[in-house]
Amino acid sequence: MAEEGANTPAGKKENVKSKGITSDNKLSQDLKGALVTSVLNLETLDVDLYRGTHHWVPKTQRLFGGQIVGQALVAAAKSVSDSLYAHSLHCYFVRAGDPMVPVLYQVDRIRDGRSFSVRSVKAIQHGQPIFICQASFHLPQPSPIEHQFTMPVVPPPQDLPTVEELIHYYLNKPNLAENLRQGLNKLLANEVPIEIKPVSPATFNRAFATEPKLVFWVRARGFIGEGNMKLHCCVAAYISDYAFLSTALLPYPNYRAKFSASLDHAMWFHSTFRSDEWMLYECDSPWAGGSRGLVQGRMWRRDGVLAASCSQEGLLRVEPAKQSSKL
Repeated sequence: MAEEGANTPAGKKENVKSKGITSDNKLSQDLKGALVTSVLNLETLDVDLYRGTHHWVPKTQRLFGGQIVGQALVAAAKSVSDSLYAHSLHCYFVRAGDPMVPVLYQVDRIRDGRSFSVRSVKAIQHGQPIFICQASFHLPQPSPIEHQFTMPVVPPPQDLPTVEELIHYYLNKPNLAENLRQGLNKLLANEVPIEIKPVSPATFNRAFATEPKLVFWVRARGFIGEGNMKLHCCVAAYISDYAFLSTALLPYPNYRAKFSASLDHAMWFHSTFRSDEWMLYECDSPWAGGSRGLVQGRMWRRDGVLAASCSQEGLLRVEPAKQSSKL
């Protein structure tokens, strides 16, 4: 997403809105609720065996890691009682996913205790595992010990344009270079079932060197509703991998990733939340080296409650970026 707008400040939202363009009326209607109706709606083949299909494939033409994480958590959640909720998952990506064939998810019931249940999930394509995951589910219990970090102070989502609105803003510029126009149109056609509002578009799109920190509002498209915390955790797992690893590239605008891949992914769920309502995703990269990058993330509810935490290490092989006209 390195080409999605550049130096548009949040204060220019009125100019974007004045074009009469919103993401809702420009995206196809089947995108609404696609996470629930398609991506996370696994087909049951046998006991603890499921098949998942794909809705969106990134430009790498490999399966989106967040999709595999979310679908694996769906499969694991189907094997535990409704009174248990996911509190953590730990995953490894062992092979690239093939977007041309479905993924099989095989669940092993490792342990069922009085307050914890543990599941192992293996994602399989072409007879080989492409992904392995351990997920733990917990019976909610009250505790007098409670603390959390403080949520960053940022503009609220209603004061910020979406990625699609930013793209339309730049496409309406008459002097936009043709190579940039083609790139933006490709991004616009790349429909994803989540909605994003960058807090700082210039940072989100690597317009210049910054600290390896990325902050954006995010939510699933469509209505999911409350009362199904298992599903909201699965959607959040899908969302958690989007633009995550790119945080490690923010200090290096003169380099682009010629190859990147998630190596492992971990997530912890802290509080109840709704993934179809705006959450602030705060990402940072404390370290990069050896062609790898480490990223950490926190998902905040709008009321300042920490909903979930994430971490990931990924492979980053880079090359000098091609010089292009600035937006």
